[in-house]
Amino acid sequence: MLHDLVKQNRSFRRFYENHFIDNETLLALIELARLSPSPRNQQALKFILSNEENKNKLIFDTLSWAGALFDWNGPEKGEQPSAYIIILGDNSLIENGVKSYHEFSSGIVAQSILLGAVERKLGGCMVAAIKRNILRKSLNIDKHLEILMVIALGKPKENIILGAMPKSGNYNYWRDEQKNHHVPKRNLNDIIFDK
Repeated sequence: MLHDLVKQNRSFRRFYENHFIDNETLLALIELARLSPSPRNQQALKFILSNEENKNKLIFDTLSWAGALFDWNGPEKGEQPSAYIIILGDNSLIENGVKSYHEFSSGIVAQSILLGAVERKLGGCMVAAIKRNILRKSLNIDKHLEILMVIALGKPKENIILGAMPKSGNYNYWRDEQKNHHVPKRNLNDIIFDK
């Protein structure tokens, strides 16, 4: 059921690194992206896939993880993603003077990719804190391709617990002593605006 997939689709940041994600799975996830809605039907996104150790390391080294966890520098060796999908906006496909809508398109396809990952007992994390110049140079990405986001993928190695938003309103996620990852969520009544 879609509700269950959405609930299971969390921002996983620790993985069983040795769990290999094959090319067929990555292509199936990109097929979901291809079929997703596209503003103005521009279909201006391109993708770089990675499931090889050396390429994964190049990508990993350009990412910043979990801004709210100030004492954590990201997944350790053995808990790093086993695959990545880099989402690119192809500016050569955008007509002069027309808005690109890359930020909307990338969000739509990222959700489709991650729901597809969860359906396959995988998980992932959308990462936008990227050293873009270094990533562009490392992977020889053409200038007309805008680096929008990196999706880290793998078999999740962490337990994520959804909880109520505290009275303080502090929405930061946090980890307990057992490394359970807690994510506060606003109440449904608190997000409906009705005059």
